[in-house]
Amino acid sequence: MAASRLHQRLDLRQLVETRGGNVDVFGAIQAVDLPLLLRPLQGLLGAYLSDPAPGVLITTRRPMSIQRFTAAHELGHFEMKHQPSLDDESILRRMTLTGAPAEDFQEVEADAFAVGFMMPRWLIQWHAARQSWTVEDFRRANRVYQLALRIGASYEATCWTLVRHRLIQAGLARELLQTQPRELKVGLLETYKPQDYRGDVWLLTERDAGTRIDGSRNDLFVLRLEEHSGGGYLWDIDQLKASGFAIVRDELEAIDGEGVGGPVVRRVTAAPEETHRGSLQIEERRPWDPEPPLSRLNLDFDLTGPEEEGLSRAERRRLLEAA
Repeated sequence: MAASRLHQRLDLRQLVETRGGNVDVFGAIQAVDLPLLLRPLQGLLGAYLSDPAPGVLITTRRPMSIQRFTAAHELGHFEMKHQPSLDDESILRRMTLTGAPAEDFQEVEADAFAVGFMMPRWLIQWHAARQSWTVEDFRRANRVYQLALRIGASYEATCWTLVRHRLIQAGLARELLQTQPRELKVGLLETYKPQDYRGDVWLLTERDAGTRIDGSRNDLFVLRLEEHSGGGYLWDIDQLKASGFAIVRDELEAIDGEGVGGPVVRRVTAAPEETHRGSLQIEERRPWDPEPPLSRLNLDFDLTGPEEEGLSRAERRRLLEAA
C-alpha cells in the first residue's frame, strides 16, 4: 500500500506509460528529497540512516538491478519511517518466498515495498501488452529475461515476482532458474562472441518503438526487424551507426522458407561505442524514394549503468535537462 501511494503521489504509472521503461527508483529518491550517497561499501548493499536526518547509502560494487532493488528497499524504510538499517546480501536471499524471521518485521515490510514499488503488477502487464506476451510466454526463460531487462530487475527477482503476482507457479520459477542468463545471452548472440558476458543482451523489435532503454555500458542490442526487401525497402543501417553503435553482426532470416520475394527478418547485433546515452533511430525505406519510411524504430537509451560513485543517473539527467 505504501508503494502504491508513492506511485500515485509521484504519478509514476503515467510517466512509465508515456515514455516506457521502468519505475525510476533513483528518480523517486530524488523526488522525495531523500539524500543519497553512492559509495563502494564493504559487506553491505545499502543502508538507511534516520538520525540526525534521513539518508540512504547504496553500494557501487553490484550490478544495476541489485542497486535498484537495494535503493527501493531503503526507500521503503524511509517511507514507512523505520529504524536505521544496515542491509547486506540477506535482502536478496529473501526474494525467494521464505520471508524473513518474525523479529525482522521492518525488513519484511521494506522487502514488500521494494517489490511493490519496483515491480508492480501493472508494470509487468504494460510491458506484456506492448510486446504481445501472454501468461504462456512467461513459461519461457528467454521471455522472462527480456521482461527483467525492461522492468530493471534481475532475472531471479523477476521469476519470483511473477510468482508473487500469481502469474506463474513456484515450481515453474524453480525450473526457469535452472536456465542461467548467460545461456540466454549466448543464444541471442548466436555466432557473435563478446569479450565477456557481463553485459545484458536486449532483443529489440518494432514493438519497442517510442520507449526507453535503461542499461549498462557492456550491454548489446539485437535488433530483429521485418524487412520488405522484395518491394525495395531496406533498413538504413547507417542510421544505427550514426546513433553511436558499431555493427558486429548483420544477417537475414527468411520468414517463409518456400516463398520468393516475401519479407525477411533483418537481425542486427549492435554494440555502443563512445556514446552511452542518446537516441536510436532506424528507418525502413527505399533508398531512392523521398517518400516517408515504411517503418521506423526510434527509442531513447541510457547505457551508463551501473550507478557510480557520486551523483545518480537520475540526478545527472535532471542537471542535463536543466542546463
